[in-house]
Amino acid sequence: MLHLASKSPRRRELLLRHGFDFGLLDLDIPEHPAPGESPEDYVRRVAREKAGAGLLRVIGQADAVVLGADTEVALDDRIFGKPVDAEDAAAMLRALSGRTHRVISSVALVSAAREAQATSVTDVAFAPLDEARIAEYLASGEWRGKAGAYAIQGRAEAFVAHLSGSYSGVMGLPMFETVALLREFGVRERRDEAPLAAEAAA
Repeated sequence: MLHLASKSPRRRELLLRHGFDFGLLDLDIPEHPAPGESPEDYVRRVAREKAGAGLLRVIGQADAVVLGADTEVALDDRIFGKPVDAEDAAAMLRALSGRTHRVISSVALVSAAREAQATSVTDVAFAPLDEARIAEYLASGEWRGKAGAYAIQGRAEAFVAHLSGSYSGVMGLPMFETVALLREFGVRERRDEAPLAAEAAA
């Protein structure tokens, strides 16, 4: 059985949209870059740690497969995590305004017998954002809990002048890489659509 080691509603939404059944594992994994750790290495490490911690929770299940993922926004070599408040979010959006940043999204799968990982890096170019537009976005509250202080699937979609890479990766789970890994582990999508519709409506 597949287990998602993540609190992210976006990852749940993406897996459900693609027809996967899964259980949820609520974990608290420290997310702090080590000194000198590159953004890519940091994201890969956190995804592996989430998957590994999740596997320890379900190790008694012989067929358990655990998916861990992490997504971060990076400008140059600076990681833009989740903002602590509106002022922090505004500072992030000002820094991203009119520039191209990277969104690094890594997915790790582990079972009792094996592990595998894939990482997607997407270049996202923001249009210039003036103070009025930033204030309007902050007022929406959409920035809360989002790496880089924005949600591409929401109003911030209008900030994106150009994107090269994985849209779902920017949301939090690169589905091309994720589905390929899940199939390697023998985890398949549902063939019927009715249960998915019922779960999405619940």
